[in-house]
Amino acid sequence: MSNAQMKAVTIPEFGPADVLRLDTVAVPEPGPGQVSIDVAYAGANFAEVLYRQGVVDVPLPFVPGIEVSGRIRALGPGVEGFSVGQPVAALTIVDSGGYAEVVTTSAGLVAPLDGHDLGLELAAALPSNSTTAFLVLDRVARIEPGESVLVHAAAGGVGSQLGQAARLLGAGRVVGTVGSPAKVEAAKAFGYDEVILREDVAGAGEFDIVVDMVGGPTRRASLDRLAPMGRMVVMGNASGAEDVGMSANELWFTNKTVSGFNLAAYAAAHASDAGRALRRAVEAAVGGKLRTQVEVLPLERAVEAHRRIESGSTTGKLVLQVARV
Repeated sequence: MSNAQMKAVTIPEFGPADVLRLDTVAVPEPGPGQVSIDVAYAGANFAEVLYRQGVVDVPLPFVPGIEVSGRIRALGPGVEGFSVGQPVAALTIVDSGGYAEVVTTSAGLVAPLDGHDLGLELAAALPSNSTTAFLVLDRVARIEPGESVLVHAAAGGVGSQLGQAARLLGAGRVVGTVGSPAKVEAAKAFGYDEVILREDVAGAGEFDIVVDMVGGPTRRASLDRLAPMGRMVVMGNASGAEDVGMSANELWFTNKTVSGFNLAAYAAAHASDAGRALRRAVEAAVGGKLRTQVEVLPLERAVEAHRRIESGSTTGKLVLQVARV
C-alpha cells in the first residue's frame, strides 16, 4: 500500500444502508499479475448489499464494489498486454474495492475498451451481470440451440442480461418472470418472448433451463417447471427466504439437474475463463447485440443505490460515478 490517500465508500460495520460512509483510505498498489485502475464508474449490485448486511463475511472496514470501468493506472510485475491510460472494464469481485477512486484486480479479469465505441458508464454495467449471463448459460447450463429458458427477476440487472444472452446463444423460447406488474414492460425490452408475474409461473409450461436468483417458494416452483433432462441454475437468494431443500432421489427419478453459480468463487478459481466471458460481453455490447439500461448516480449517493436495490424497485442497472470523465 502507498502513502497516498483516496476517496472511497466503506462499510465500517454491518447493518442497513445508512452504515455506508464516504471515507479516505490508502491507495492500493498492484501486486504480481495485477493492474490498478483509476475508477470512472462502479456498478452497484445486490452482492454489495450482502457484504454490507454481513451475509458474506468480509473484514471491516471494507470497500465494496465488484465491477468498474476506468483507465489503467499502473501495471504490477509480470503484466503484459496493457498500457497506462488504457480504457478498460474490469471485474473486481475477488477482492472487491470498486467504490473507490483506485482499485486493483487480476489482469485476467480486465477487458480493454480502446478502439470500441462504448462509453465508460455503460462499460461499468457489463462485468458482473453480462459476464454472469454468458457463464451461467454457456458453461453451467450448457445451453443447446433451440432450448427453452425461464429467467426469474427478468427486469433486474442480471435478469436483463440473461434473456439477451440466451438469444445470442441460440435459445428457442425465452420467458422471464417479475415480481410486480409495473416491471413487465421493462423486462420485455430485454429479449424475452413473454414476461409473466412470478406468482403465475406454475402455468408457464416446461423449460430446459431455469435460472433462479430469487429463492424461497420460487426455487421449488422452478424445479417443478423443469422438463426431463432440464437444468436449474441457482445463483442467489434475493428474497432472503430460508434455504429450500431438494430431494436427491427426486432428481434422479425425474432426470433433472440443479447447479449453483457464484461469480466471485468462479473468478477467483478461473480468472481466464471469466475474463473471456467479460470480453465476449463487451463485444456483444459494442455490436449492439446486448442492451443495458443504465442509471448513473454519484458515488456520494451509494446509500440510495443500496436502498433501491434492496427494495427490489430497480430495473436495469445502477452505476455510481466515481470521477469526472
